[in-house]
Amino acid sequence: MNLTETRIREYDRRATASDETETATFGLGCFWGPDAQFGAVDGVVRTRVGYAGGTSRDPTYHSLGDHTEVFQVEFDPATVTYRELLDLAFESHTPHHQTGKTQYQNVVLTATAAQQATLTEFLSSRGFTADGIGTRIEQLSRFYPAEDYHQKYKLRSVSSLMDAFDEAGYDDEAVRESPIAAKLNGYAAGHDVAVLEEPPASE
Repeated sequence: MNLTETRIREYDRRATASDETETATFGLGCFWGPDAQFGAVDGVVRTRVGYAGGTSRDPTYHSLGDHTEVFQVEFDPATVTYRELLDLAFESHTPHHQTGKTQYQNVVLTATAAQQATLTEFLSSRGFTADGIGTRIEQLSRFYPAEDYHQKYKLRSVSSLMDAFDEAGYDDEAVRESPIAAKLNGYAAGHDVAVLEEPPASE
């Protein structure tokens, strides 16, 4: 893939703005894999990994307390729905099983009443109840972003792609929040992604 700083800037400039997206939060084991998997989904605009679900303050990777590794998916609801993301999340783990280690547990963290209603209907349609499965069902209280080296982990292993972000002047936070970085993270992990192969024409 011929990635240039112009392509990075143009793709991100055209991406759906954060105030037009919704955010879903899931925990599905180690956050590197699902961050890349969900980033490749059409309609997902941005992703980030972090910690949530616990009570300890300011968790870090080496001092996680009772938090769980989770990832956030910023998505355009006109292209992909929360229900469809729930489908993918539940296809990606076994809901009747739960690992004993809190760090890697499966959890769905709802942020709004609408998400909770959709989740309740989704579980009912599958013959599940929140209390009858291993997957934790909780309300999101706070999301703590993980350290920079965890963000877009698969992408960071491809120096030729990361060099283009450096040339574009992207710092760690910009890479974390970059729409094209979310797609390329999926690409680096082997997922099919809809990333433009040719630079878009300027508007």
